[in-house]
Amino acid sequence: MDNISIALDAMGGDHGLSVTVPASIDALERNAELNIILVGDEPQIQQHIKADGRADTVKGRMSIQHASEIVKMDEPLAQALRKKKDSSMRVAIDQVKAQEAKACVSAGNTAALMAIARFVLKTVPGIERPAIVVSMPTELGFCQMLDLGANVDCTPKQLFQFAMMGAVLATCSQGKARPKVALLNIGKEEIKGNDMVKGAHALLKNADDHVDYVGFIESDQIYSGDADVVVCDGFVGNISLKSVEGVARVTSFFLKQEFNRNWYSKLTGLLARPALMRAAAHMDPRNYNGASMLGLNGIVIKSHGGADRVAMRAAIEYAILQVEKDIPAQVKNRVSKLVNLGND
Repeated sequence: MDNISIALDAMGGDHGLSVTVPASIDALERNAELNIILVGDEPQIQQHIKADGRADTVKGRMSIQHASEIVKMDEPLAQALRKKKDSSMRVAIDQVKAQEAKACVSAGNTAALMAIARFVLKTVPGIERPAIVVSMPTELGFCQMLDLGANVDCTPKQLFQFAMMGAVLATCSQGKARPKVALLNIGKEEIKGNDMVKGAHALLKNADDHVDYVGFIESDQIYSGDADVVVCDGFVGNISLKSVEGVARVTSFFLKQEFNRNWYSKLTGLLARPALMRAAAHMDPRNYNGASMLGLNGIVIKSHGGADRVAMRAAIEYAILQVEKDIPAQVKNRVSKLVNLGND
């Protein structure tokens, strides 16, 4: 495959250049086909590259696109969209629009990133709103979960569209010919849930020729593998995701506490260490960092704002996967005719 160029908002996120520069070089060292365009304040970027000391190992595959402004994490949406046209976030997305890059990765302000990406790249025909989707680990592999924060208030038709896009992603990235789609709800019974979820349920039941709609699932089933695609509004999805991250942290905390309780516990922990390390790798949210803004005419990957070096590298590598699978084209080619079912 030809080289893949990715534009990285080098200034975005809680940690900015202290994370984006070393993570970029890590990704370049691991992926020979990758080129990265670091977008942001050029003098500062050059300083961080020099301080890292590995520039020679990726020579010719890392470039800088200067941007004079930064979108702050608490920046008002209107300010970011209308008045900061030379922000690192905007310029990185512009690189995708101009086809200088195949994808954009940013850990910056989520609302601003979505608004700017939607303004610059537009949405695929038939899709009202893009959705944030993440691949979540399950007992049987992975599931695609959306929306995770882009759309707090949704209509049944929009949830239906999310389901269709998620099904396309599951087919492209996981080889699922007829992915199992479920709606996240407070119970499995048809009488459960609000009007939005019930309305989407009615639409999805009529789409059974295109997806294997399995009905409602509850939050404790997300990780069972019962569904390949889990659909919800952004309010519910974001809370679900952050809850999982919190559970992972507190589980790690209690395990460390117990294994350090006395000499016997320390010995037990030492013997269990290999298995615990493997389990931790499966549960570590850093390894799954990178959410796709699905439904745009281009690839935009949202990294967690607090991402460290490991997590940022994971987001960059997720962007590579999206490019290799040409996800926007797959969505455009397949989802429009499916979404029309939601208009019946």
